[in-house]
Amino acid sequence: MIKHVFLTGPPGVGKTTLVQKACEALVSSGVAAEGFYTEEVRESGRRVGFDVVTLDGKRGHLSRVRGNAGASRGRREHVVGQYVVDLSSFESLALPLFKNVVPAGGDRGKVFVIDEIGKMELFSQSFVRAVRQALDNCSILGSIPLPKDKPLGLVEEVRARGDVKVFTVSKENRDVILQDIVSAVRDSLKQTA
Repeated sequence: MIKHVFLTGPPGVGKTTLVQKACEALVSSGVAAEGFYTEEVRESGRRVGFDVVTLDGKRGHLSRVRGNAGASRGRREHVVGQYVVDLSSFESLALPLFKNVVPAGGDRGKVFVIDEIGKMELFSQSFVRAVRQALDNCSILGSIPLPKDKPLGLVEEVRARGDVKVFTVSKENRDVILQDIVSAVRDSLKQTA
């Protein structure tokens, strides 16, 4: 029984775009959705970071290139490559969404969007706990990175679950798999109803 649909693939292949398009198709057909996606932030054509954006349009920093992130004021910095993660901004925007989706007994008629469960997001232990709870209580449409040299614990947990269907997105298939993704999410909602 499939409860969750996740997309994986290399950075920049179009996972977030597919999550957004699938979400739009689901909502236009009457499926309730809540959650967030991550979006590149560019200045003068150069990527300077990522924002977290809720489905209802609220936006906050996820990360910025070192130097654009502001002073850390003595706090421990969480760094991924050239990006400094703004954990407090991410948690203040993303974590409240989980409270609406994971009531006691779960919310079976809604899809929860988590784009993405990645290295930056996993610095938040509160986020890790919330995702684990959501996996047990609702249907999720999300994205996860491809496996790398050093596995990410929660990502590998998601990948190994029997109730997860993972679509691998590539440049060759990204324009033709949208309907398969939407159908899989609709099927997952039927399974949890």
